[in-house]
Amino acid sequence: MEPLMPALTPRRRLLVLATVCLAAFAINLDTTIVNVALPDLSRELDATTRDLQWVVDGYNLAFAALVLTAGSLGDRFGRRPALLWGLGGFAATSALGSAVGSPGWLVAVRFAMGACAATIFPTTLSIITNTFPDRRSRAKAVGVWGAVTGLGVAVGPVVGGLLLAHFGWPSVFLALVPVALLAFAATWAWVPESSDPASARLDLPGLAASSAAIGILVYTIIEAPSRGWDAPATVAGFAAAAVLAAAFVRIERGRAHPMIDMTLFRTPAFSAASGAVTVAFFALFGFIFLVTQYFQFVRGYGTLSTGVRVLPVALTIAVGSLGGVALVARLGTRAVVTTGLVLLGVSFAWIAASPTYMPYDRIVGQMVLIGLGLGLTTAPATESILSVLPPAKAGVGSAVNDATREAGGTLGVAVLGSVFTSVYASRLADTSFAALPPRTAAAAEDSVASALGTAAGLGRADLLTAVQTSFMDAFHLACLVAAGVALLGAVGARLALPGRPLPVTVPEYSGRETAGAAAGAEAPGSSDRALRTGSGPRTGRRAAVPERRT
Repeated sequence: MEPLMPALTPRRRLLVLATVCLAAFAINLDTTIVNVALPDLSRELDATTRDLQWVVDGYNLAFAALVLTAGSLGDRFGRRPALLWGLGGFAATSALGSAVGSPGWLVAVRFAMGACAATIFPTTLSIITNTFPDRRSRAKAVGVWGAVTGLGVAVGPVVGGLLLAHFGWPSVFLALVPVALLAFAATWAWVPESSDPASARLDLPGLAASSAAIGILVYTIIEAPSRGWDAPATVAGFAAAAVLAAAFVRIERGRAHPMIDMTLFRTPAFSAASGAVTVAFFALFGFIFLVTQYFQFVRGYGTLSTGVRVLPVALTIAVGSLGGVALVARLGTRAVVTTGLVLLGVSFAWIAASPTYMPYDRIVGQMVLIGLGLGLTTAPATESILSVLPPAKAGVGSAVNDATREAGGTLGVAVLGSVFTSVYASRLADTSFAALPPRTAAAAEDSVASALGTAAGLGRADLLTAVQTSFMDAFHLACLVAAGVALLGAVGARLALPGRPLPVTVPEYSGRETAGAAAGAEAPGSSDRALRTGSGPRTGRRAAVPERRT
């Protein structure tokens, strides 16, 4: 096999790291920069809460559905051209997003942006893996990458608020164009080529099954509040998603060259870490989707003020990511990730018990817990996922990590947004809005902005109180759901994640080898034993594999 990447000087490695972090920052910024513009989109494009969910989740859904295939193609055909194509497409679709004039067209553009992001994100992490082959330097690089990506997610509302304070909502899309183009130029100048020519071919059946399963699940969840959670269409949607997910597993297990080797999930360092990342981003994306609306609709803050008030999350995600990777060396992945998920659960439970007009200094405390929890969870879990695979398969590992992030974030917006929508509409229907004309009442139940506009237009304080009370009831229940998911994730991490890293020697990974086979387990069923004991052939190069329980 050809060298994965030519030898680089320390300075060149830092330039490569800075480049891929800039690319990752751009696409993660886009995951949340739109959130602060949601009230403006609701007013100016007549978008309902359901429309707003699709504006956010259209991007996330395309990202999650395509990222596994994109990572595999980047491994096979070259990571540098994949990154260039992705960044160029991202710049073009971002510019297009600023020119649309309806919610439907905006959702379509968001799907296109998500497809471009799916090409970029796994490539950044696989380039890091090949640029920093030894585990110690790679862990530090992943910590920086995790801090920057988390910063992009959390600083999005700040940047969006700053833009909206001086320009219209199209500016939140136009602002992404120069960032993407700068990353494109840096990639062209500094990122060398690397690939795995032996990588699997495009897995069309697996792509179709996985995309359909995720798409139907998210669509069913978002539409459930209007159809009814027990409606035949909703039940059928959940059933279809389950069948397609099972079909995807069956397809992948039966292929000689699968899109993702399902036996990797037998390894706790891979499967439990993937689950932890999913849970963390489920909580984060759902929270930002709702809290930006809380600050603007309930507290009456402007867009810039809202963005600044979300800043504590951004800063503490960076701190938690860097600190989490450093703590793993002393405490082990299990202890650090479990602590992070507990912090997330506690923070959401605290929010659920908070009054409507809670002092902002206490809200800062809640956000600090969320940011630290996310950082402590995602960076160590990401490094654990990558430790299972050798550099030649970095695209596969990073794509799985990215897919879990985006699937978690997509489901977070879908589930928490739909819980919010259901409770909000139900509570509002029991208030004085029920006495208004049916069309007015229905519009108020579909859109918080419409309800507030009706209350202001009629000058009725009782209607304003009804909107705020209904909003907070729905917000609190959604946060309780997030708290429950995070705490269940913490239990799973405590039981399943391995402890301290144990480096062993592994041979090259190729074809259908699993993580266990890569550790020297050749007979069926022997992979777990080899990973636990470090047994197996002592030929090949050294790599870090899943961690031993302590």
